[in-house]
Order: sequence, then C-alpha cells, then structure tokens
Amino acid sequence: MFSERLSDAAQSVAGHFDHILAQMDNLAVVHAMSHATTGGKGLRGFLVLESARLHGITPAAAIWPATAIEALHAYSLVHDDLPCMDDDDLRRGVPTVHRKWDRATAVLAGDALQSLAFELVTAAEVGSGEVRAKLANTLAIAAGARGMVLGQALDIAAETALHPLSLDEITALQHNKTGALIVWAALAGPRMSGDDTGALATYAKALGLAFQIADDILDVTGDAATVGKATGKDADAGKATFVSLLGLDGATGRAEELVQSACDALSVYGDAGETLRDAARFVVTRKN
Repeated sequence: MFSERLSDAAQSVAGHFDHILAQMDNLAVVHAMSHATTGGKGLRGFLVLESARLHGITPAAAIWPATAIEALHAYSLVHDDLPCMDDDDLRRGVPTVHRKWDRATAVLAGDALQSLAFELVTAAEVGSGEVRAKLANTLAIAAGARGMVLGQALDIAAETALHPLSLDEITALQHNKTGALIVWAALAGPRMSGDDTGALATYAKALGLAFQIADDILDVTGDAATVGKATGKDADAGKATFVSLLGLDGATGRAEELVQSACDALSVYGDAGETLRDAARFVVTRKN
C-alpha cells in the first residue's frame, strides 16, 4: 500500500510539474528546472497528499502544495550541489544542474524553483485566501533563516569550527536543515482543513530526524551507484554525523527509536494512519 501511494504521489507531482513548466518559455533555465525536479522519492510531496487525505482535503487542492514543496526541495538541492556549497557531480544518479549546464544556469534554476514554490502554494485552487496565506507564511519560515537555511548555515560553519559538533548540536542542525521541510509537508493537510497539527508535528519531527540519520548511515554503508550521489564525503571532510558520534549500531538504534515515536504519534488516526506509519519505516530501510 505505501509503495503504491508513494509512487502514485510522485507521478502526480511529476505530471503537475510537466503541466506548469510546459507553460513557460523554451529556455535552458526551464529545462534545468525540469531536470532538477525529475526523479527522487517524492517523500515530501507524498506527505502533503497523505496528510491532506487524512484531513478530508481533495487531491485537486492538495497537488498544488505537494508540487510546491518538491519545487522548493529541488531548489535547495540545486544550490547545495554548487561548487561553493557541497560541490557534487551527481544527484539522483544523473549529472547535477551546474554540471549538465553551468553554474549561472544552476543558480537561476534554483531561484526560479523557489519562486515557483510560492506561486504554486498560493494558487486559487488551494483554498481560501486565509489558507493560502498560512501555507505561504509557514513555508517561508520553514525554508528560510529560521528553518532550512539556518540548518545549512550551521552545517557550513561546522566545517571550519575548532571542535566537532556535539550530538545535541547535530540534532538541532538537522531538525532545521532536513526536518523543517518534512514537518511543513506533513502539516499541510491539517493547515488546509483548519484542524489540530499536534499529532502530525510530533510524527514529522521524529520522521525528519530518522531520515537524516538514515542518510548518514548510507553515506558510510552505501555506494554512489545505488545512492545516486557521492558517498563517504562526510567522513573525508571530518564532519561530525550521527554515525561518527553514535557509531553505526548506535545510529541505527536511534533511528529505529525515532520511527517508533513517529508511529506512536499517529494513534489518533487509528488504521487510517497506517500508510504514514509505513512511510516512517521506509525512511530507515531505504537504499537511496
């Protein structure tokens, strides 16, 4: 059930991207945007669609914020891959945007994807003006210097710090860098319906941290062909990660504890929350 819903969500978002991008000019930057949003698991878009389903929001309304969060996530990856950031040649098993085109095109494609995210989340099809404003405001916070960008900035600062980050510092960093967009995606449904966000907030915070721990594990145990990007870079750079601080077994155990916490938080949804429970289990067993 989960794998089918994840695949269906990814296809729905991809189709919506095709529809939106087809309305733009035939320019390199638009092709680069399409390249950047092709492939991947589509977990964030899935979380929007699934949380919307749980709260009675139609797919026709939910597809807009689902596509928005994937656009914003793609922008962050395009910029992360640039030489001034992580300097990566591969993303999702294909050349990164700045390698396929050039650095200027990558910067502009990332900028355009970020702008597109807010265009999509404020589309009339999403709902009332109040709902659209709430989604846009919370997305701006999640993406900016109080969310994802804060985490990225702390990560960059850690590269030149005199001492490796502590476990608490790594946890706080990743709650922002990786977790902020995951939390926003999971809360889209109750925000659109005006329902309480507490259960899904608890779920998504645990899910986001488990996702990052799994990434740290894959950086050690995975290979580039399977993972779709370079591996071993954190260790080569001497960066503190959950694996370097807890060991491989300790990190695995911590991720499993977080998955259980995420699943427990969904008790208010009963059997209807089972697909989200499966999503939590998936993030720590994935191979890429």
